[in-house]
Parts: sequence; C-alpha cells; structure tokens
Amino acid sequence: MQKNRIDIEGAAMSYVDQGQGYPVLLGHSYLWSADMWAPQIEVLARHFRVIVPELWGHGDSAAAPSGTHDMAALARHHLALLDALEIPRCHVVGLSVGGMWGVHLALAHPSRVDRLVLMDTYLGAEPGVSKDRYFALLDQLEAAGAFSDALLDIIVPLFFHAGGASGPALPNQLRDRLKTCSAAQIRTAIVPLGRLIFGRNDLLARLAELPAARTIVLCGEQDIPRPPAEANEMARKIGCLAAQIPLAGHIASLENPAVVNDFLLNWLPQSA
Repeated sequence: MQKNRIDIEGAAMSYVDQGQGYPVLLGHSYLWSADMWAPQIEVLARHFRVIVPELWGHGDSAAAPSGTHDMAALARHHLALLDALEIPRCHVVGLSVGGMWGVHLALAHPSRVDRLVLMDTYLGAEPGVSKDRYFALLDQLEAAGAFSDALLDIIVPLFFHAGGASGPALPNQLRDRLKTCSAAQIRTAIVPLGRLIFGRNDLLARLAELPAARTIVLCGEQDIPRPPAEANEMARKIGCLAAQIPLAGHIASLENPAVVNDFLLNWLPQSA
C-alpha cells in the first residue's frame, strides 16, 4: 500500500491516496493504521478517490504536533489535509477515534462533509469504569515502554468478535505489530493520543446538529469497547438510521469486510 507524507502543523502525517472520483476520507481506529481499511480501499478505489490518513504515531505518521490536546485538534489536522489536497467536500467514514474526530469535523465545517458514516464509535465521554481501566493500561504501557504479553492479553481481545469468529490470524497480526513499537513511539505518541481519546469531552448534546438524512451509525454486533447500545443512543440523538454488522467486533472493517464494503458502495453516492 503506497503512502504519502504531508506536513501538518510541523509534523509529518502519512496517508493513502488511491483511486479517482468523489473523495472518501476513511479514519481508522486507535492502535491500527491505514491497513485496517485495506479491504475497503481495494473496493472503493474502483469508484471513489479514497484518502486514508494515519493517526499521529500510527503507521508511518510522526508524533502529534505540539498543542494537540483534544479531539477538535485532530479534526483541524484532517481539515488541513483536505485543504492541502484541494478537496472541498467529501464523504467521511470514521471507525472508533476516526468517528470521533469525524463528528468534530462535520460539526465545525458542515460544508466539507457530505455523507458521514460512524462505525464502532461513541461521542459521549468515556464511561467512568472503562476510562479508569484504559488510563491504568496507558500508565502501565508508558512505564514499560513496550507492549508486554500481559498487556496484549488484555488489549488485543477488545478489538475482535467475542466468539472469535475471525479466527486467530487478525489478533496474532495485531499482537505482532504492537510488539514492534519502540519505547519512544509509545511514550511520545501512542500514550498521549490514548489519553486524549479516552479523556475526550462529551459531545452527545450536539449530535442533533448533524444532518440525519446524510448520517448513519454502524456497529459490530459483538463490539466490546463500543457496544451496540452506544450506537443506538447516538442514532436516536441524531435521528438517523443505525445498523449492526454481523459476525464482527470493534474492527468490523476487517472482521466482516464483505458486508461493510457492500454497505458503503450502496450508501455512498459517487457524486455530490
């Protein structure tokens, strides 16, 4: 997968730019990269121009620019990418943190976002119990400077179907990749971004500002960190449709790519 790099506020952001046609911006999950969208890039790029930025400290992107303290900053960085690529308007498909900054982008700059697909994400503040757990894991990760087997035994299962329908291949690939992270990458990029994500502000009260007819909420039926109940709560506040992706957990794009691909091809118009 060919990647490009661009300077955003003094830091190098890596991104994929593939295909031609109406642009679609894909936002990936924490602890993943543009590779998380590989099945969608392959299919969507036959009909769209597909842009996949990589989160700071993930994939080939550098650590976040100084002053990156909240989700609004991440939205600003992705807006800068759209500006640099001279993309006035696009569809946004965001999974997990990709949906979080995607909503900030859509609310702050509604003229720049056509269709908005929110996948396995939640715009409320992180619930107290899980916030405490995630911050404790981040503290352990920062202290160790490495993804130990003990940490991976906790983290990796969170991303996948509870019944293990995807088999061992995807979890093992994630474990192997996270083990390659350097101490510097963990401490300067991954941990700070994790604290930003899990310490995010509650945006539920503003979801009604999103255009209901052009927004949809999708969720893996077995998503552990972002369960369907959260997706349904957001859909009610937006007034939009919600749907569950069968045989999928948090990384629905990889666990059930056929269903995700079919949905995106059918729901995203190929012109403005």
